[in-house]
Amino acid sequence: MARPAVIAHRGFAGVAPENTVEAATRAADREETAMIEIDVQPAACGTPVVVHDERLSGSRDGRPLTDATGFVRETPLEALREARVLGTDATVPTLAELLAAVPETVGVNVELKAPGTRERRPGESLPPAECAERRAVWQPFVDRVVADCAAFGGDLLLSSFCEGAIAALRESAPYAAAPLLGDDLVAGLEIARRYDCEAIHPPRNAVLETADDGGWDTDLERDIVEVAHDEVRTVNAWTARNWVQFDALAAAGVDGIIADYPGLS
Repeated sequence: MARPAVIAHRGFAGVAPENTVEAATRAADREETAMIEIDVQPAACGTPVVVHDERLSGSRDGRPLTDATGFVRETPLEALREARVLGTDATVPTLAELLAAVPETVGVNVELKAPGTRERRPGESLPPAECAERRAVWQPFVDRVVADCAAFGGDLLLSSFCEGAIAALRESAPYAAAPLLGDDLVAGLEIARRYDCEAIHPPRNAVLETADDGGWDTDLERDIVEVAHDEVRTVNAWTARNWVQFDALAAAGVDGIIADYPGLS
């Protein structure tokens, strides 16, 4: 059986300042890296920037995420580009800057994190009227992301926990799409089917527990990987933090593994 593709989570966040140009280029230099996963949300002006948390004052293992404060969506672009990440000299990049630095031999998974508003409705399969409303909220930001992606010649996969983002993407461009699945696996599969998504991104424990005994979600009677493969969808699981987790996911038959560290495969 072929080993799963290695997807560098935020540019291998376990060994580099996450979601920075430095992390992405270091990950791209590793032969094992098939794809780099990053998070995007808008600055105050709407420009897509690469950062995970909605607040710049978040933390990682007790270390400040950046030396700035406030919400990303309320912060001017100039201030974001000066915010130093995790005590390093690396700063918050724009999506365009990061993509320009990544060689086109490596794919990029762009996770649409937030549209510039606090309400996101993650993990929900929405009724048509509510979905149309959420798509309209996401559309301006998704259009900006798609525009920035146009210059990148490598493989692109856009993902999100939010149905509104997936719906907006399908209005904007023919890029491959993947819903990120949360606790409700059935809702995630419904979204994948509704938009004919090329992939799904389930959490690690969901893959391992449904593969064992269906214990993650009582409404899903079969292994999530088996269901997705029967529907001809790629399965990229998140997030492996050690080789034991990586090997277990590989044994479960996933196609890609989003990993915090290199060298797990």
